[in-house]
Amino acid sequence: MSESLPVVTGLGPSQGLTQYLNEINSAPILSAEEEKALARRYHADEDLEAARQLVFSHLRYVVSVARGFSGYGLPLADLIQEGNVGLMKAVKRFDHERDVRLVSFAVHWIKAEIYDYVVRNWRMVKVATTKAQRKLFFNLRKNRARLGMMKEAEVEKMATALDVKPQTVREMEVRMSGTDVAFEPDTDDEDGLRPLAPAEAIGDSSLDPGRLAFEADEERHRQAQLGKALSSLDDRSREIIESRWLSEEGQKQTLGDLAEKFGVSAERIRQIEKRAMEQMRLAATA
Repeated sequence: MSESLPVVTGLGPSQGLTQYLNEINSAPILSAEEEKALARRYHADEDLEAARQLVFSHLRYVVSVARGFSGYGLPLADLIQEGNVGLMKAVKRFDHERDVRLVSFAVHWIKAEIYDYVVRNWRMVKVATTKAQRKLFFNLRKNRARLGMMKEAEVEKMATALDVKPQTVREMEVRMSGTDVAFEPDTDDEDGLRPLAPAEAIGDSSLDPGRLAFEADEERHRQAQLGKALSSLDDRSREIIESRWLSEEGQKQTLGDLAEKFGVSAERIRQIEKRAMEQMRLAATA
């Protein structure tokens, strides 16, 4: 069977929400037998028209679910669009052999898509990134008894109910209590009393001439110290240090490699290396 999702061509809330709602409300409500027959045609014969009818007849339910998320300040049309994606996924996976109506099966897919959309877009800076945080995010908005910071007893109660740490509840509450701030400054502000915008506070110092000069001077100083330290070693010790620590990536030699080269044991190479490192540290600080 094709992996593509069934699409209701020409219908979408972005084309005009009022017109869209009028069209989907005119869709016929399917009986259980009609629903099963269409699902059977889609899964057995890859009949995309049958899938289209299943999706079209259930779009009104997506709107009903999407309205429940209107308190997050996101466009209803966008919420509906995401819910429609969940509905199409549900139609694709619906098992017509089971004694379950499509709407009961699809509601979980619809909500999952809308949940994900809300979490990704409710704030520019994400407030919930893990599964536990997402559960807390939605339950915190739903269950908070009052505005303002919660009392410690309320935090403990919610933490127990959601099976998370009290600290996690408190952190999420603080993050959710913040307000969105425009990244760019308000150009219409004339009184000079507006708060500093992030764009004005965040600067790129990576190409600052003073910083570049300082870093170059630091690098020269490190190279000079390294050269001084290496010059204090005998030839064998210097070669061991260079082979072990100053070679390019992937070319670092092992104690065994150097033991074979110099005709001594690996333990002897380790001792020479240790003594050389101590000698270098003394030479660099002298």
